[in-house]
This record gives sequence, C-alpha cells and structure tokens, in this order.
Amino acid sequence: MAAIRRRPLPRRFYGRDTLTVAADLIGKVLVHRSAAGVTAGAIVETEAYIGESDPACHAAPGPTRRNAPLYGPPGVAYVYLNYGMHCLVNAVTEGEGSPAAVLIRALEPLEGVDLMRKRRGARRSPVDVSALCRGPGNLTKALGISLAQNRLRLTEPPLSVEDWGVVARDLAWGPRIGIRVGTDRPWRCYVAGHACVSGRRSDSTNV
Repeated sequence: MAAIRRRPLPRRFYGRDTLTVAADLIGKVLVHRSAAGVTAGAIVETEAYIGESDPACHAAPGPTRRNAPLYGPPGVAYVYLNYGMHCLVNAVTEGEGSPAAVLIRALEPLEGVDLMRKRRGARRSPVDVSALCRGPGNLTKALGISLAQNRLRLTEPPLSVEDWGVVARDLAWGPRIGIRVGTDRPWRCYVAGHACVSGRRSDSTNV
C-alpha cells in the first residue's frame, strides 16, 4: 500500500449507514500522534455494531455511562476495556441518538514500526510486521491507544483516521468473530487474503 496524500476524514464520512462506513474505512489510515512518536497503519479489517437490537452491540442494554459515546455525534472514538485486559477502538457512526460504531480490528503498519515493536514488547523476540497490529487488542497496544483516547474526535490529531491515498481491493464480508452473541450477522469486512487480518482470512461474500 503506497502513501500518496494525508487528509483526515470529515465528520460527514461517519454520519452514514454503519455497514457502508465499515467498508469505506478499509484502506484508510489510523494515526496516533503521541509524545513517544507517530504510529500509523492502514485499516484492513473492521466490524459493524448497530443499535440496541444488535445483541453484540454495547447499546443493547440501552444508554449507560460506558456506552454514552455511541449515542453521541459521529466521528468520535469509542475506546473501551475488553474483559479487563485490552483496549479496543471504535469509530462512532450514523446520527446522534442512533447508537452504532465500527470496531477497527486490524491494521497494516505504515509508520512507527519500531515504536510499535517496543510497545508490543517485541524488541528481543521480534514479531513479524504483519502481526504487530493483527487483532483489535494488539493494534491499540502497538499504537499506544488507551482509555485516555475515549471520546476524542477522529477528525483531528492526536488520534485520527486519514486518507493517505491507499486503494483497498478484494473486500470480503463474513460473520463477526470474538463475540458470543450476534455471530450470525455477516458484518465483518476485511481485505481477503491479507496477512494482517485477524482470525480467518478465507473469502466470504466478495465486493
């Protein structure tokens, strides 16, 4: 994937149907600018979580203090601690009051690889570059994303999603993974066959 230009995505990008945003995020670049340096990776895998009727969405029980960002404006980061272990980062979608988001599941590292290795504790036992940001918990650790970034606007630094001119091809859809309910919904979008994709990399419904 070649970088051509760098332009943050506007808020209107996120204020659309969640499945459309999930697909359109593929190839966009998640960037975290911190005191330690800049880390960035092209998004190669996403999952959509849509509304209170989706049993796997955090909005399923209705509004709470934790899921409040889902009910807010689109284009905001929703970062939460998963099973008390890993922070996961989502992009809030659709209109205010319509709780939905896209989980960013995997990245292809583009910038700050040495810093990613350090954060992953992989300097003495190097992790293959393709595995540095494979999986939603690994990518937040590699990029230094924590609960401190919850509710940040993704339309500007320090945590932003940008257009670097990456062209995403061979998209596929399949069931969401890593969850116990709502697994029947084919709302996981990814680059078919890409080494950085988490879980199964076999093609499903291609677009």
